[in-house]
Amino acid sequence: MSMKFRVTVRKEGQPDQERIIDAPTRFAIYDQVQKEEGEVVALSEIGTGFKLPAWLFISFGTGVKHIEISRMAKNLSAMLTAGLSLARALSVTERQSSNKSLKAIVAKLSESIREGSSFHDALATRPDVFSDLFIAMTKAGEESGSLADALSVVGIQMERSDELARKIRGAMIYPAIVITAVIIVGILMLIYVVPTLTSTFTQLGVQVPLATRMIVALSNFLVGNVSLVLSGLVVLVVGGTLFVRSRIGESIVLAVSLHIPVVNELIRETYTARAARTLSSLLASGVPVLDALGITKEVVHARPFARVIDEAAAHVRKGELLSVSFAAHTKLYPILMSDMLAVGEETGDVTGMLKQVAEFYEADVSEKTKDLSTIIEPVLMLIIGAGVGVFAVSMIAPIYSLSSAF
Repeated sequence: MSMKFRVTVRKEGQPDQERIIDAPTRFAIYDQVQKEEGEVVALSEIGTGFKLPAWLFISFGTGVKHIEISRMAKNLSAMLTAGLSLARALSVTERQSSNKSLKAIVAKLSESIREGSSFHDALATRPDVFSDLFIAMTKAGEESGSLADALSVVGIQMERSDELARKIRGAMIYPAIVITAVIIVGILMLIYVVPTLTSTFTQLGVQVPLATRMIVALSNFLVGNVSLVLSGLVVLVVGGTLFVRSRIGESIVLAVSLHIPVVNELIRETYTARAARTLSSLLASGVPVLDALGITKEVVHARPFARVIDEAAAHVRKGELLSVSFAAHTKLYPILMSDMLAVGEETGDVTGMLKQVAEFYEADVSEKTKDLSTIIEPVLMLIIGAGVGVFAVSMIAPIYSLSSAF
């Protein structure tokens, strides 16, 4: 499966050249340009269309869960360490899997290996299933003779990423369920309860306040346009979801979220952990720094955070320190990231420092997601209480008027 990329290539003593290159993955572009003794200055995919972020649990349209790929990597690593050949390890993985889609993919990989293909080239034929990170680390592992170690590292990296995403989603489930339930109950009351009270007030000629008249008007609209309202809700939910997952929508949501107390810290630390873990894993596997930064940029995905990594790559090309870019953007990446990177550059242990940063923020995000539920609950109760209070007062006021009339 080949894709088109717009690539700006720089070669020593020559002006920058923009080219259109067909390749299965972004990593293949870096590999190709490196063989031509050039470097990638800018890279963008042409005609990408809508695609879910790679860190979500399900790879869109493949039928393979993200967590299944991480388990496959760890199982292959264990079998290779035990002395099995790659072809045999893939055969065992194929037989063990209960997912038909994954079985077919692994069978194809096994066939490619038997025909003499390298493992990373076989993986590159399915970029919709195997990320650039997976392919890059596999290639580095094959070239260094430590494929088992590389697969173990990528399996752990994917597992940590999934776990982090799962904890954040878990913290959001409770408020989402409560808000959905409140909206449904509110709509049902407007359709079935309010009309009954309204007819009573009308028959007795009770003068109702403005708030009550507004609720009655909304109720009348819902009763008279049930199908239109339900269709509108479906369109709103589907359209809102697609918009939020689009590049523009994602940028807007992220920009707003970065200005919300508590939430902004959670977002910053989540992206910092993801960037540090990915970069550490790639560098530990022997992937060149510029290639590692390019792949990390794709894994991070979110524009503001990815732009900092892009700047870091530019600094490295100029022979400057990797930590410089992160130090200039402490509103996105916490100060600890740049400080630890600087220490790593001084001691020659950038990989180790990045791993420590990733572990620190993964643990911190885990704790903060637990606290988030505690913070959200009273806020939700206040909002729901205010809504119920307004509704109750609006409907009770006319009843008092009715009592005084008698």
